[in-house]
Amino acid sequence: MRILGIDPGSQITGFGLIKVTADGSMKHLTHGVIAPPSSLEFYDRLAILNEEIEVLIEKMKPDIVVVERIFLGKNADSAFKLGHVRGVAVAAALKAGCKLMEYAARAVKKGVTGNGAASKEQVQVILYAALGLRGTPAKLDASDALALAFYHARNAEVASARSVTGRLLKQRDL
Repeated sequence: MRILGIDPGSQITGFGLIKVTADGSMKHLTHGVIAPPSSLEFYDRLAILNEEIEVLIEKMKPDIVVVERIFLGKNADSAFKLGHVRGVAVAAALKAGCKLMEYAARAVKKGVTGNGAASKEQVQVILYAALGLRGTPAKLDASDALALAFYHARNAEVASARSVTGRLLKQRDL
């Protein structure tokens, strides 16, 4: 199973791809950012993000796309712009026939670090250690996207274990 995490942003959108093998182990495949020129108007950046996300999905062929859920911050205008970018990512995933999941940033931080209020840097350090990544840390947007994919992979593993346990219990009860 290939899981693509997308951390939407109107200036920088992060992406991260993980492969979960049959034995449940995770393998980092890639991560990075899409950064349209900031000199462009918002809708021109949105068009570039749309095209780039569609190309990413076509190349990476994920089974599942995980997108960060929107939260309403202090700046409503920023939230609306983020919603547009998120909409582009959601539409691209659905258009490609991918299963779509979404998680709140706080849940992902808690799932990766044990602390829902962890900093982006703390998430990155733990994520790099868990995936055995070395070298210069990526942009935080990229590691945030990778954290989304990682978090879903761990949740899918737990959900799968629960369903197997449930089936075993039912068979034993018979």
